[in-house]
Amino acid sequence: MNFDRHRRLRSSGAMRDLVRENTLTMNDFIYPLFIKEEGDEVTEVASMPGVYQYPLSALKQEIESVVACGIQAVILFGIPSEKDAIGTGAFHSHGIIQRATKLIKETYPNLLVVADTCLCEFTDHGHCGLVQGERILNDESLDILVQTAVSQASAGADIIAPSNMMDGFVQAIRRGLDEAGFENIPIMSYAVKYASAFYGPFRDAADGAPQFGDRKTYQMDPANRHEAFLEAKSDEKEGADFIIVKPALAYLDIVRDVRNETHLPVVAYNVSGEYAMVKAASQNGWIDEEKIVMEMLLSMKRAGADLIITYFAKDVATYLNKQEG
Repeated sequence: MNFDRHRRLRSSGAMRDLVRENTLTMNDFIYPLFIKEEGDEVTEVASMPGVYQYPLSALKQEIESVVACGIQAVILFGIPSEKDAIGTGAFHSHGIIQRATKLIKETYPNLLVVADTCLCEFTDHGHCGLVQGERILNDESLDILVQTAVSQASAGADIIAPSNMMDGFVQAIRRGLDEAGFENIPIMSYAVKYASAFYGPFRDAADGAPQFGDRKTYQMDPANRHEAFLEAKSDEKEGADFIIVKPALAYLDIVRDVRNETHLPVVAYNVSGEYAMVKAASQNGWIDEEKIVMEMLLSMKRAGADLIITYFAKDVATYLNKQEG
């Protein structure tokens, strides 16, 4: 018979392992952590089962667990006790992210700390930049973002990850870091960040929902593809060392597009809504959570992501350990 026999390379588990094109390891993942300034209780995020807000008093124990899982990097999000119009808590040397970073680096100096550099969690209006009336100010916000990045680097952050989507933010932060003596601190830019409904649970976790309007004047339109090339190209030119695409699951075409256009490491952010949907379906017994999680994360690698920011990182450690055992 004259046809191709593709099944030859699927004939056994060993054969499939031999020709597998993409795999997942713990080196692929960055684990998000929410650190709160107020209170001493560890609080579960209602819309994200298994994700918690940690006070500083409980952070060391959680970091011990993270390191034991083989996770190499964490990304920190802060929940301050007080907020104001300019997000002062984001750039103070005693801010919650700065204090958490120092604690982590003193305890586990080899664990990479990625500092999310934004204002939304620290402003009383919940936007990622300064505001005038109901207008989000671009250029005026850059100085505050630079102060925040320098403060985070001074506290010991290994990577600065600006997520604000102000035009020119990478250039401003790169210049500010260099002038402050942090020329070796890389920037992991949220270059391609869409105005997505998939962020809903995160805003519960980080207490950072906008108090008026939305973020559509600075985050990208989900309908647009070509715009992603422009954003990624600008950030690479301005000095980004990594390019983040956020969200991931509904934007795998964009992950592949960006991968094809850049030689920088590409990071997919497996966001809160993607996490929450899987957890909800699993709790109802509708899906096999482990298989769904692994397939979903593998799709991000296959699309071209070098790294994945995911709330599933600790779960994946359990899955991989079970496979190895």
